Amino acid sequence: MTSPSTAGAASISTSTSTATSTSTSTSASASASGRGLPGGPLLLGVRHHGPGSARGVRAALEAAQPAVVLVEGPAEADALVELAGDPDMRPPVALLAHAVDDPGRASFWPMAAFSPEWVAIRWALDRGAAVRFIDLPAAYSLAAADPTWDDGEEEVSGSGLRIDPVAELARVAGYEDAERWWEDVVELRGDDDPTAPFEALAEAMGALREAYGHGGHPRDLVREAHMRIRLRAARKEFGDAVAVVCGAWHVPALTRKTTVAADRALLKGLPKVKTEMTWVPWTHRRLARRSGYGAGIEAPGWYAHLFAAPDRPVERWMTKVAGLLRAEDHLVSSAHVIEAVRLAETLAALRGRPFPGLDETTDAVRAVLCEGSDVPLDLVRDRLVVGDVLGEVPAGAPAVPLQRDLARRQRTLRLKPEAAERDLDLDLRKDMDGERSRLLHRLRLLGVGWGEPSAGRSGTGTFRETWRLRWEPELHVQVAEAGVWGTTVEAAATARASSRALGAKALADITALAEQCLLAGLADALPVVMRALADRAALDTDVARLAQALPALARSLRYGDVRGTDTAALAEVAAGLAERICVGLPPACTGLDTDAADAMRERIDEVHQALGLLPGADGLADRWAGVLRRLADRDRIPGILRGRAARLLLDEGRLAEDEAALLMSRALSPGTPPPDAAAWIDGFVGGASGGGLLLVHDERLLGLVDDWLTGVPAEAFTDVLPLLRRTFSGYEPGVRRTLGELVARGPQAGGPGHTTPGVPGFAPAPDRDRADAVLPLLHLVLGTEALV
Repeated sequence: MTSPSTAGAASISTSTSTATSTSTSTSASASASGRGLPGGPLLLGVRHHGPGSARGVRAALEAAQPAVVLVEGPAEADALVELAGDPDMRPPVALLAHAVDDPGRASFWPMAAFSPEWVAIRWALDRGAAVRFIDLPAAYSLAAADPTWDDGEEEVSGSGLRIDPVAELARVAGYEDAERWWEDVVELRGDDDPTAPFEALAEAMGALREAYGHGGHPRDLVREAHMRIRLRAARKEFGDAVAVVCGAWHVPALTRKTTVAADRALLKGLPKVKTEMTWVPWTHRRLARRSGYGAGIEAPGWYAHLFAAPDRPVERWMTKVAGLLRAEDHLVSSAHVIEAVRLAETLAALRGRPFPGLDETTDAVRAVLCEGSDVPLDLVRDRLVVGDVLGEVPAGAPAVPLQRDLARRQRTLRLKPEAAERDLDLDLRKDMDGERSRLLHRLRLLGVGWGEPSAGRSGTGTFRETWRLRWEPELHVQVAEAGVWGTTVEAAATARASSRALGAKALADITALAEQCLLAGLADALPVVMRALADRAALDTDVARLAQALPALARSLRYGDVRGTDTAALAEVAAGLAERICVGLPPACTGLDTDAADAMRERIDEVHQALGLLPGADGLADRWAGVLRRLADRDRIPGILRGRAARLLLDEGRLAEDEAALLMSRALSPGTPPPDAAAWIDGFVGGASGGGLLLVHDERLLGLVDDWLTGVPAEAFTDVLPLLRRTFSGYEPGVRRTLGELVARGPQAGGPGHTTPGVPGFAPAPDRDRADAVLPLLHLVLGTEALV
């Protein structure tokens, strides 16, 4: 580290010496510098995930050639260190530790290719040196989730806040941005002496520890006691040929003269839990967030580039950005790249920086390659500055049986986990896609959110599905948690579904579970779910809950047909529910208030759609039509439900247009209170039912609405207006415009009340030949051409 960092360290030392008013600060700072303990091990204090620190660590180890390298990390990882040298191990990766009895209690220790710890591990494995992890075992760290383990945030220098050592050093050096200071003094500078940066940083951290003690991190005292114990053991085994790679904040603590008894006393009585540990893939995107020990960074993609670039990093970066933008159809030439490099270098010189950093390159990219627009710049930030790199771990890494089965299924089905979000279209008629669908549905049932259904070419009840896939490192924890249900994905999902069926309280929950079981192909779980469903349905007398449960059963039956699943028992339950709904719906719709009537309208719509999906429901369809007719004719039923029932009958061809006009005229008669009449209109032509087009094509209905609206008394108009605005605001802009034109024309000009058939812009009657010509294309778009 060159003069700016040394000056910063000296400034820190001076300020803390004044603050503490002790005579020991100078000697303490001196003892924290150099190689560490006099004549002792090489202490390399780093910042986690820093490419500059990683390069320095590699150079220092190459110069010192230690026999053992001690790395900050959970002590249990000693058994896994050899896997880091496996050819199939590709960072970013992370050590994952979880409690055996509670897999949800877990912690990660991520490492990227540019992490100093990873560089130290790989150097040691390549040179035949030993590797030891010296941090507090995960058995203690995971037990720290118990509130009694945390001493709380003690007040630090009266501020009551924990300090960020890098931010403190940057502030004393006159920097407002800690990241920028770190880039200037570490990442963008080089030294002939590889240990010089570590000496300066250790001196600065020593001054900070003198001033702030543990800096608001009381657990660090226990961690550092364990580190000293492990360091003593290494020196006893290897002498002074020991190198330590740890956070720079801990270096002063490792040089502190303490006794073994004092350090062991700090560890005595700490709570422990039984843990398991393994390597798991990590992502650059997750490195950009604070996780694990709080060492998240803002630009992992940029740091990876700085570490990997053999020379001319700015030129190589601009070339990479240009390639990305060209792939996205942005016009970027070689001249753009040259000019962007020049601008970045000029900005660095103007800002007094030793080399263009991320700020300078970003400003140059925005100005030159993106032509001042933040839209392509956001793409650069997402794809390159952060990135979607996903690491890999060898197949021999320890894993719960469920994780191994999942990995095997992923390989068989060619579903490779990827950090980047992508859409997956499945055709359930194909065996491979059907198995993929079942796997994703089983994982969802287990709470492993690798894939989420999304809108695409799929539709309710069809043989197509669209999934949005994205693999996050946390899914390894979710898989470990789900491992308590079984050793394979199918067995675990079956056990989980059976357990949920037995514990479900609401009928809708069980019907949704039955749908999930059919989608997931869990034939062994269906009997348990069906028994629970039949028992719950027999006891539930609430028509609204029955109506809410029926659509999921109808979807399940249709999906079952597509997947070849036996759904006979499910069909019996669905038919029974439909019968009970038909019997109980008219009384349940009587005397409802406005909110309850709105909710019941949604239930009626859902039941109407569900009955259309039930196989062999002709008899039920006739019964349902009779129920709707009773709802439409009864005055004691809220207007919104009477209007909806009339509209559904009209759409099904069970209500003639003359009868619909008669029902509307009755609902809009002068004796009907305006709010009730407006509610009827909302039920008849409101919502997503296409009521606007109905009014456009049926002038009589539009004329009835127009005549009624013009006759509403002024004192009642303000009460009616909000409901009407809600009704008509749901129409498409073109439909609203056409309705306005028809009303403006009036009955003599072809507007409402006009008796001549036809509407301007439309033929008097449909042209069947032209309509039939559309059918082949429609079948192709919907994917039903094979069914025609």
